[in-house]
Amino acid sequence: VQLQASGGGLVQPGGSLRLSCAASGTTFSNFAIGWFRQAPGKDREFVGVTGSGRPTYYGGSVKGRFTISRDTAKRTVYLQMNSLTPEDTAVYYCVGRSGWTIRFGAEDEYVYWGQGTLVTVSS
Repeated sequence: VQLQASGGGLVQPGGSLRLSCAASGTTFSNFAIGWFRQAPGKDREFVGVTGSGRPTYYGGSVKGRFTISRDTAKRTVYLQMNSLTPEDTAVYYCVGRSGWTIRFGAEDEYVYWGQGTLVTVSS
């Protein structure tokens, strides 16, 4: 299984950015795919997760600003980020696992990790 994250870059405060996570080598339909992020000097933080037939869950710091969507035909999950602030600056990782877990906010629940993509919010 491979997860390929892309779409990071530099954006001004208040701006938007969309990240993509393309999955290969797995039955995408029953895969849970989510996002974590790690800011410089901070612990890794849960951003959100989507699973087939499940609600989408978000971490508290991004709820209402970030949206996760899933395109099964393209085997891709998107993270739409709006109203970005400098505090959103981090390396964003897409993660995946087969099936669902009630511990969806715990990074050790995810077997597969993409390579990370850097998002920098700065003027």
